[in-house]
Amino acid sequence: MTERRSRGDGGLHWDDKRQRWIASVTVGYTPAGKRIVKKASGKTKTEAKAKLKEIIRDYEDGLAIAPTNYTVADAVRYWLEHGLGGRSDATVKMYITYADKHVIPALGARKLRDLSVEDVDKWLTSKTGDLGTRSLKLIHGILNRSVKSAMRRDKVKRNVVDLCDIPEGRAGRPSKALTLAQALAVLAQAEKSNERIRAYIVLSLLTGARTEELRALLWSHVVAYDESREAWLPVAEAGWEHTDFAVYVWRSVRQKGDTKTVKSRRSLKLPQRCVDALRLLKEAQDLAREKAGNRWQDTDLVFCTRTGTPVTAHNVRRDFRKVVVAAGLTERKWSPRELRHSFVSVLSDSGVPIEDISRLVGHSNTVVTETVYRHQIRPVIMQGAAAMDKIFGS
Repeated sequence: MTERRSRGDGGLHWDDKRQRWIASVTVGYTPAGKRIVKKASGKTKTEAKAKLKEIIRDYEDGLAIAPTNYTVADAVRYWLEHGLGGRSDATVKMYITYADKHVIPALGARKLRDLSVEDVDKWLTSKTGDLGTRSLKLIHGILNRSVKSAMRRDKVKRNVVDLCDIPEGRAGRPSKALTLAQALAVLAQAEKSNERIRAYIVLSLLTGARTEELRALLWSHVVAYDESREAWLPVAEAGWEHTDFAVYVWRSVRQKGDTKTVKSRRSLKLPQRCVDALRLLKEAQDLAREKAGNRWQDTDLVFCTRTGTPVTAHNVRRDFRKVVVAAGLTERKWSPRELRHSFVSVLSDSGVPIEDISRLVGHSNTVVTETVYRHQIRPVIMQGAAAMDKIFGS
């Protein structure tokens, strides 16, 4: 005679259609009086009962019951579809490419509830030979955000990805800065080039503005101080016959036109060399507008094509490399962003305090300015020795 199960243990029966044992138990009632029944299945009685105990334990702890058939690929694809609102098309495309190439092929078939810290650690380590540290952070971020999204939707109990450290990736080309002699050579060649790349290089090197900020710069944000009206006015209104000029670095080519950080939004007084380059560019742009006629698009951009449309990063790199080669430097070793690095290093080498340089380039603090952008060692190495010589004598 079969022994009767204890009260509260629930039921256990064989399902001929599914060919599995089904364990079930009533855990409570809804406000309408309907039973709340939890079920689990297994190939054996023991497996079915063990799964049911786990479900009951999670229910009593207030935890969601993670579905057994929900995979990492399901979580990643859901996040790619629903979690990228507000990003630019280029950013969305980048995330999809990295997910399809690196995340889903390696981990996609894994059940999300079974994903472990070891799985993620081994996956990231396997990518260190192919990807740089920045790319490793990117694919880790894709998986991390996907699992967080799944947690909010009760698909998994915890996020194991958040517990994993990101290893160092393949070494990339380190950023560097022009020496003063190299910077002078580049400026000399820029002033022999067309007005657009001339103004671009001069502004980038002499103000430290980011590439993305210069490409979004508007003529209405190039201003002169009108002494008679005691106000800063756009050069289109004030003209060029003034002493003080500035640019409002308030925009970038990022989504929604925001600058990289809040402190990146800044106003910079212009050196005379920048003023001269911008004046020549404005004159050349006015001629281009007349020549283009109806084809001209009035975007008010300082750096634009012959029809007024925005220049791309490719346009800038192409023209910049021509100037670099003419200045006697190796084309592949330099990029436009290193003009900003050069701005920081040249100022630092000239004795300008790092705090002032940090404000000029729009950093939130001096850490990034010192560790990433300053590529000379004089302020770090020589100050100690100079102080000791002064104190103790030579």
